[in-house]
Amino acid sequence: MRVGFVGLGAMGMHMARSLHRAGLLSAAWNRTPEKARTLAAELGVEAPPTVEALGSSVDAVVTCVSADADVLELVQALAKSLKSGGLVLDCSTVGADTARKAAELLKPRGVEFLDCPVSGGTEGARDGTLAIMVGGNEEAFERAGPILAAMGKTVTHFGPTGSGQAAKATNQIMCAGIIESVSEAMAFARAQGLPLEKIVDTLGKGAGSSWYFVHRAPNMVRGSFPAGFRVRLHEKDLTICRDMAARFGVALPVVERMLGEYAELVARGYGDEDISSTFRLKTELFEQSNKPNGNGK
Repeated sequence: MRVGFVGLGAMGMHMARSLHRAGLLSAAWNRTPEKARTLAAELGVEAPPTVEALGSSVDAVVTCVSADADVLELVQALAKSLKSGGLVLDCSTVGADTARKAAELLKPRGVEFLDCPVSGGTEGARDGTLAIMVGGNEEAFERAGPILAAMGKTVTHFGPTGSGQAAKATNQIMCAGIIESVSEAMAFARAQGLPLEKIVDTLGKGAGSSWYFVHRAPNMVRGSFPAGFRVRLHEKDLTICRDMAARFGVALPVVERMLGEYAELVARGYGDEDISSTFRLKTELFEQSNKPNGNGK
């Protein structure tokens, strides 16, 4: 199967490399053409000038972009050139309704659409160990198996189109609560004068540990927050979660709280930092408070 990849960002570049290692990647395209040309020259694949040209040269396309509008724009372009029987695997994080619209756009061409959002950070993308949540036709899911297996270690079909995005929204709510609690706990430990490296090493093996604690608490120790998952992207994802919950007349407290914190970080110019930079706000809680007196008050 010849696979094309669209969207060579922090995640997509690694995912494209995983497909190449599996012998599947034949073409790559990016909105910034130089990225695609550089990768294509390195891996010995094609870098078509347009998305339409990429679509006409492959059997399946994997997309990984930032926003709902980007996904629909790409799908409209691919609908002009993909052959009947083709596949589009969208690994972006977008709304479930966007996934369903994309599937409808491709249906007249006889092309199947799978929403395949991923989790596991840039590390998982690099190592080909992502968790991939899939929605769409089951037969298309089976055909896409080798592509998904090249990029992920855990691949699960959740149901019809949109189900993958609903599962990813669930994941993003969990991530919001976890990163907030990790940031708060680390700020607390810092205020107590504890050696933070030892905290990470010890508590990382305890009952309260998580992927985010093990992989992102070290950012807090260093006071440096290189982008693994950018604040502004998680803010976008949580807005999707907010909208999906609102259809039930529900406001999710964790989501609302984190959207407020992310808005503050973006306003301060930290929107492109990793979400572990919420630690900045948590440490301020202690820095702005009065120091405890001898009676612990």
